[in-house]
Amino acid sequence: MDGARKTVELFTDGACSGNPGPGGWGAILRYKGQEKELSGGDPATTNNRMELSADICGLEALKQPCDVTLYSDSKYLVDALTKGWAEGWQRRGWVKSDKQPALNPDLWQRLLELLKLHRVTLVWVKGHAGHPENERCDRLAVSEYEKLRGI
Repeated sequence: MDGARKTVELFTDGACSGNPGPGGWGAILRYKGQEKELSGGDPATTNNRMELSADICGLEALKQPCDVTLYSDSKYLVDALTKGWAEGWQRRGWVKSDKQPALNPDLWQRLLELLKLHRVTLVWVKGHAGHPENERCDRLAVSEYEKLRGI
């Protein structure tokens, strides 16, 4: 029943100390004014992998199919999904239109599966521009990679 779908906001960000290097991601889920913060990291990763991980983990935390407005400062993520690039890479066996291998196919595969479950509207926000939830997600992500660096 579509009428029973919950409407959720998901704010995400990824960060890396060096690229590649130790990285972290942060996500905030908001439903009816209640918020849940999520975060994680990887000792050897890239910024783009952390951006994708934030989105994946946020969507995976939902217990049922939802209508999700996902806010991200990652043009890589937003453009790849809204312009159909990721689906094209998948159709071509994770090869880009220029015949080069698509990066992060493991994460794109997981994300595309989640997008079949949830109805997601993507909203690009300018990073480091005072967007309160984006700034909070950035702090969560940086905190995660600082833990990995022993700071």
